[in-house]
Amino acid sequence: MCGIAGILSPTPSELDAIGPMTAALAHRGPDDQGTWSVPGIALGHRRLSIIDLSAAGHQPMLSADGRYVLVYNGELYNFRELRAELADYPFRSHTDSEVILAAYARWGLQALQRFNGMYAFALYDCHRGVLMLVRDRLGIKPLYYHLDGDRLLFASEVRALAASNCLPLRLSPASVYDYLRYQTVHAPDSILEGVNMLPAGAYLEYALGKAVPKPVTYWIPGEDAFRAPTPTRTRTQWQTAVRDTLQGAVEKQLVADVPFGAFLSGGIDSSALVALMAQCGQSVKTFTVSFAEQAYDEARYAQLVADKFKTDHTEIRLHPDDFLHALPKALASMDHPSGDGPNTWVVARATKQAGITMALSGLGGDELFAGYPIFTRSVRLQRLRGLNALPRALRVGMGDLLMRVRPGVAAAKMAKVLSLDEVSPLSAYPLNRQVFLDAQLRELLRDEPLPNRVATMTAAWAASPDFRRMPLLSQISVAEMSTYMQNVLLRDTDQMAMAHALEVRVPFLDHELVELALQIPDSEKYPHTPKQLLVESLGDLLPAEIVNRPKMGFTLPYDVWMRRELRDFCSENLEFLGELPLFRPGSVAQRWQLFLEGDPTTSWSRLWSLTVLGYWVRKAGVQGLQPCFWVGGKN
Repeated sequence: MCGIAGILSPTPSELDAIGPMTAALAHRGPDDQGTWSVPGIALGHRRLSIIDLSAAGHQPMLSADGRYVLVYNGELYNFRELRAELADYPFRSHTDSEVILAAYARWGLQALQRFNGMYAFALYDCHRGVLMLVRDRLGIKPLYYHLDGDRLLFASEVRALAASNCLPLRLSPASVYDYLRYQTVHAPDSILEGVNMLPAGAYLEYALGKAVPKPVTYWIPGEDAFRAPTPTRTRTQWQTAVRDTLQGAVEKQLVADVPFGAFLSGGIDSSALVALMAQCGQSVKTFTVSFAEQAYDEARYAQLVADKFKTDHTEIRLHPDDFLHALPKALASMDHPSGDGPNTWVVARATKQAGITMALSGLGGDELFAGYPIFTRSVRLQRLRGLNALPRALRVGMGDLLMRVRPGVAAAKMAKVLSLDEVSPLSAYPLNRQVFLDAQLRELLRDEPLPNRVATMTAAWAASPDFRRMPLLSQISVAEMSTYMQNVLLRDTDQMAMAHALEVRVPFLDHELVELALQIPDSEKYPHTPKQLLVESLGDLLPAEIVNRPKMGFTLPYDVWMRRELRDFCSENLEFLGELPLFRPGSVAQRWQLFLEGDPTTSWSRLWSLTVLGYWVRKAGVQGLQPCFWVGGKN
């Protein structure tokens, strides 16, 4: 796991920016650094050594014939199998990085279809003068870029682009709306004007002096699986297929030349990974966060799993004062604002301090095996499609009545669903994780809300025959993976873990397991107890207390802390945010007061996302302010 950066420019002096850009990624790769340049291009790399710790893994890495140059961030889990197919290549290392070079030299773009892993890399063809940027299928590793005329910059983090001093730091109004709706900004956009994120499962080719390119998609979840006939399997056969594929993913992802462990929340997903790691004969180190607030504490469940599989277990006891002390550092690690993340920063810090360089996470299990409430709600909406026979005015009236009888966030969203032209799981999906509804945005912001990006994505899915061939729950899985998972969970995990030079691997997002899970009929996933298919696939590995416990989710007790220990911190940053010209005077302060008074329509997540945005804008140096935790950047 590493940090990569690069710049293509016909202006020689601009190539000098590769030094500051690479330095801004030092936290991602403390083990080695390197730059490479020729007229028109410069590449930079920071290395976190995981496989082949020797100097032979130094990057930028040139192919044996000198034609291709690579900077690479990630892990290729099937690199040994690919290396065996490429036996005639004169390998000089045992790294997966060199396998990427050899594979591209042999197969060209078709090599992407053979890769199994998480990665973002840039590969430059010296003969053709073409740079190719690539991101893995599920978007596990980030890759940002800025294209301005004859100049292209790219990096693992936005802060490295800012360090180039080659682009202005201006908020994108459209992205601010996206952030306020979903506590993140969805790829291919970012919070800054002119900065894009390469979409998951896509590549981009660029040569100086050529037309501005567009990303090309090389993989769409579920597309290949449903072009061929879906296999007919019994429930037992589906269970066996899930168990074998997940076990295979865990085994592949345990390949490392450094100490490794696992995040253990005590939930089904992380417990399943620990169980399968133990089945591989591994001595496992596990880490969990505990709280004094019992309503949020999962430590006893994690301890049950640790005891069963005899792991070397570390419990990180987190008190409000500890979190408050760590919060500025956690938020400074966030080079792109997000309403989530500090929880991962805390557990990643403790994991790294224990001498661990790589850890497995259960991220992705809920998305694949219908673990979120959205899956249940979607099935219910499908059964309520008869509501479409009612006049829309009547449905609107039903929503208004619901709001009066049971005011709150859930009722507000249901009222919005009832007012849609069509009541269906896909049309309702954009409301699922929406933080501020459009009516609330009108109260906060001066201008009319811009189009909802998730709604635009949903409309595109609804128009795709391949997408509509998938079972309903698989459709919702793709939606969750393409929105919340990629743009919140994975981005936060990367930033917060790499702040401590900790690599996090996610076996549930092995693309072969994803393709398998998307083929499974709804009848095998629902209606059941939470993730019953996954649980049954694991046999008796998991303790009954883990299987039957209520789902909590890994979150910090913000609702309590924001009213007490974090109150001053929130007030300061909300006051700053409210003074930005995007916001109506007094609107942010009014929303903060409603939260403090316990208003049921104003949850902590709304105010926390505003707090983080205020902090990030103030510290990052956008809109004419002085940069603090970023290096460089024109204002």
